[in-house]
Amino acid sequence: MNNKKLRIELLEKMSALIISGLGLVAALAWNEAIQGFFSQIQIFGVKGSLLAKFFYAVLITIIVVSATYYLSKSVEKLKE
Repeated sequence: MNNKKLRIELLEKMSALIISGLGLVAALAWNEAIQGFFSQIQIFGVKGSLLAKFFYAVLITIIVVSATYYLSKSVEKLKE
């Protein structure tokens, strides 16, 4: 592998890591904001209850699984 190809490969990997890191920071910021929202709303008359946290966790899990499924299907269609 020549020097130019190595530099390009390193740049691609580093940019992917930087983008992933920034995505994680954004996800953590949204996570905190959404958790704050759910702690303020009342579910069954209890403000910021454990039930609200479980509802939040289930909702986020459904969204993430759905997004992952549709993104993987889109990638498969593009590969065809």
